Amino acid sequence: MFSSQKRLESLREHFRTHNKIREQRQHSSKVHTVRWNCDGRKLASGSNDKSVVVFSLDRERLTKDRTFYGHSGTVDQLTWHSKNPDLVATASGDKTVRIWDTRAQKVLSIINTKGENINITWSSDGHTIAVGNKEDLITFIDTRTNKIRAEEKFNFEINEIMWNKTSDQMYLTSGQGCVHILSYPNLEAQHVLKAHPATCICIDFDNTGKYFAIGSADALTSIWDVDELSCVRVLSRLDWPVRTVSFSHDSKLLASASEDHFIDIAFIETGERVCNIKLESATFSIAFHPKQYLLAYACDDKKDESRDAGNFKVYGFSE
Repeated sequence: MFSSQKRLESLREHFRTHNKIREQRQHSSKVHTVRWNCDGRKLASGSNDKSVVVFSLDRERLTKDRTFYGHSGTVDQLTWHSKNPDLVATASGDKTVRIWDTRAQKVLSIINTKGENINITWSSDGHTIAVGNKEDLITFIDTRTNKIRAEEKFNFEINEIMWNKTSDQMYLTSGQGCVHILSYPNLEAQHVLKAHPATCICIDFDNTGKYFAIGSADALTSIWDVDELSCVRVLSRLDWPVRTVSFSHDSKLLASASEDHFIDIAFIETGERVCNIKLESATFSIAFHPKQYLLAYACDDKKDESRDAGNFKVYGFSE
């Protein structure tokens, strides 16, 4: 068996030969969110320009499929169905959630909510979408009927929401440096995990469901064991609040990004750096591909002094 050092060196060698970047400029304003679908053949981006653009990946090439219009506010976050590769849902400041069929190239449903939506997640079983707004109200949408099944108001700041891999618990990152773990669908408090001394901003689960990672305003990224609720690793190479984190498909790597002008890619087993991606501006969103070592990322890049580049990039191509 390989030692951890050999596994680390193998990963570092991979990125020495797979470090090419592809850029897409299809938006007229900054891109807030990028996500791959479940089979990795499509990627969607949501922007301040109120549009959603869907791309197809064919080996080393990413091509635009279609731009979807309809939102009257910024598209702050999006989420794909966990099993259906054609369905994507978007959360917008226009107080709606839209579910799009990217194959039929149309909107399937528009759900009106009570506030400006800033985060969204789709349950692992595909049955429910949860969307959070600026007033810390979470709305639960039954995707079999596309109707609201519940709403829950919280008395603390919620930054990001995510189900565990079995869809029976919901994790909320909060402004109190805690992660609130609720049962689902009953939404009963099960644990309040004091994870960081500063605001917990973002969260991601690895594909096995064994680990989750938290990015915090203290510039640290922590990796936690789901069963034990114990911290197994802390990454400290960033200097600014960690805005976004993403596990690789095989749970070997964790990417973290912030206002620092690089994305840190860490070897989960030891926490050591595998590589970093140099940037020119702060990062809004990152997402590892579900089957290979490709990382999509959206930053606050500028076309010139007064205009956003409207771009995102994908790192990890071989040519």
